[in-house]
Formats: sequence, C-alpha cells, structure tokens
Amino acid sequence: MDVPDATEESERTHAAPVADVWDMSWTNRVTGKYKAVFDSPESAGGAAIYRAVSWCEQYKEVYGATRAEMTPVVVLRHNGLYLAMKDEFWALADAGKELKERDEKGRKWARANPVGAAAAAANPSQAKFSLANFIADGGIALACAWSFGGAASILGKKEKLDQAAARARAKELLIPGVILQPNGIFAALRAQEAGCSYIIAS
Repeated sequence: MDVPDATEESERTHAAPVADVWDMSWTNRVTGKYKAVFDSPESAGGAAIYRAVSWCEQYKEVYGATRAEMTPVVVLRHNGLYLAMKDEFWALADAGKELKERDEKGRKWARANPVGAAAAAANPSQAKFSLANFIADGGIALACAWSFGGAASILGKKEKLDQAAARARAKELLIPGVILQPNGIFAALRAQEAGCSYIIAS
C-alpha cells in the first residue's frame, strides 16, 4: 500500500490565498525526497546560492539522488535582496559600497551582482552558481517585498522617480524568475510548511 507523502498532504490541507495578490504557486513545486530552504538575510557574496547548488551536488554524490528528487529554495531578504537584482541595479545603487563587498580582485567596491550575469560570463566554470541558472535548473528563488520596496526607494532617489515609477523600475531590474513574497520571514516559514528543512545560509 502506498504511504501518502506528508508534504503533499500538507499542501492539500493548507489554507488557500484569499486573493491573487501574491504568487504562491511555487509551493506546488516543492516536491521530491529532499527539500531545503536556504535563508539569506545578507548578500555574503552570493553564499546562499553557492550553498544551495552545492547541497544538490553533494546529495547526488553521496546518495545518488537525481536533480528531480531535490527542491532547493532560496529566500533573499534584508540585504540578501540585492542578490535578486540585476547588475545594472548594483551599479546604480552602489551596492558593493553599501554592503561592504569588493569585486573579485578585492580592490574596488563590487559593481555587479556576485551571482549575476556579468559574474557568470566572466567565469564560465562558476556559471552554475548564477541565480539565473539556479532558477533555470528548477531552484526556487523568493524575495522579500519589504526589502524590494527599499530597492525601489533607492532607484527613486537615484533616478528622481515617484513611488509607482520607482517600483516599476525596480521590477525591471529584478532577475527574471524571482518571486516576490510578502516578506522574507513569511517566505522562509512557508517553505518549511511545504516540507523544506531550514538552514541559515549567509
């Protein structure tokens, strides 16, 4: 007799959203034997993405697990939100200086996202650690809407935009595939409810 999957049962009985304001469809993608949420309140050079990708590789090495059997979820909140933004945002916002993170040579403040497009292009052997490739491989990237609002405010000041225009501009500079959630704590807890083991990753 088949034993019901506890995660699937939890999702069937979990309350449904009362409105379509937030995209919660990602919870249906939290499947397989192995599920983990990597909580990233800091940028930390992209540590959360490195750890999530490495976790998948190590479970394959140790247990012979396939990628389909694993669901890595990354929550980008507080300063970790910067990892969800394109390189253009990093340059406009002087993100490296704000985060006290230097470029790959360690001489200047970083002007590009350490898990963004420029970093992947500059070092193809490390491209698997880019956020775009993490998402393309089935990883789930969630971002804190509160912190995203802060990013929009930065753009509003830099480019002299009103609130609505600043938020629209920030969405243009959000890496495709990143899913905004009410806030990062909500996202981390919801991932655990969906069956993910939790680890602080930055």
